[in-house]
Amino acid sequence: MRRDPGRGEAGRRVTASVPPSEKGAEVGRRIGVGLMYGFWKPRVLGAWRVPASGPVILAVNHAHNLDGPMLMGTAPRPVHFLIKKEAFVGPLDPFLRGIGQLKVDRSTTDRTAITGALDVLSQGGVLGIFPEGTRGEGDFASLRAGLAYFAVRSGAPIVPVAVLGSGERQGRLIRGMPPLRSRVDVVFGDAFEAGDGSGRRTRKALDEATVRIQERLTAHLENARRLTGR
Repeated sequence: MRRDPGRGEAGRRVTASVPPSEKGAEVGRRIGVGLMYGFWKPRVLGAWRVPASGPVILAVNHAHNLDGPMLMGTAPRPVHFLIKKEAFVGPLDPFLRGIGQLKVDRSTTDRTAITGALDVLSQGGVLGIFPEGTRGEGDFASLRAGLAYFAVRSGAPIVPVAVLGSGERQGRLIRGMPPLRSRVDVVFGDAFEAGDGSGRRTRKALDEATVRIQERLTAHLENARRLTGR
């Protein structure tokens, strides 16, 4: 008897992983361009440092909810962000999925999100990560190991990104957002490799990679603040 290729050994239906849509991410980028440049005045510095092709990870500081959309609208390539599952509510769920974003459960090891992120990189796409895991001071002071894992596992270079000015002041027309037509700086840094060249993926190797990443991200943020005067 021929086995149904869509079923596992025990006859259970197996759901194939569907990679995030690159076309959807491009649509998301175009929406981001319209909204970010329509409501605010992004000043983008160093976008040429993002590799024009091939897998790359954008590591972004996270001080405000606007930081992700701002990067989507200013990056030179479509970005697939790992976004907390709490954002996927109501009509936002199909919308975020449709524009190629990845839902992640931060309370556990979310293997679906991990697979999706690695799929993005294996197909030569751009993965966006908030390495601090959640919104905070936006100073890269507390990094989770996820960024190191994706960088070491995929071999993709990391480009540090500093978004500055999004949380400085609150606007009066849109609550919780910067004043309309205010300037937000987006500064891209030099791409770098997180691994030590050995190809090791041990816990020690990931811990060492996390230290190297934090040093590079912190240095980039300090340089971006000097460059922009923020």
